[in-house]
Amino acid sequence: MAQHINLVKLCVGAESVEDLLNWQQTPHAKGPDGRIWHVTRMWPKREAELLDGGSLYWVFKGVILARQRVIDLTEVDLGDGVRRCAIVLDPEVQRTEPAPRRPFQGWRYLKPEDSPRDLRKGRESEDTLPPELSAALADIGVI
Repeated sequence: MAQHINLVKLCVGAESVEDLLNWQQTPHAKGPDGRIWHVTRMWPKREAELLDGGSLYWVFKGVILARQRVIDLTEVDLGDGVRRCAIVLDPEVQRTEPAPRRPFQGWRYLKPEDSPRDLRKGRESEDTLPPELSAALADIGVI
């Protein structure tokens, strides 16, 4: 059995986990079957590993703050004949310990051992620090 792999992606247009949660309640964030998805141009070559327990880690203003389990990958054509990949996501958003991330385009693979840990139960509802402060604190090893 293959070890799973994760993806990491910038959460473009969202400044906080709350923005992501609000967006995912809209029809634009869902496929025709009502499941939450994120459409991307590239198809992950490591599909089997991703579907074996992988998650999509979201980066907000340079800091990973949340993840969602990847449920499925499905092909999408938005009417222009271009094959795209819809990453179908678990509706539960798990907050993670802040982890700084340099800017990049698209998505990248993220090994489980390099992935930030989930926040402990009970900490999910705590007020979150501004992403810039979380990044600075993570850089110096405080969080």
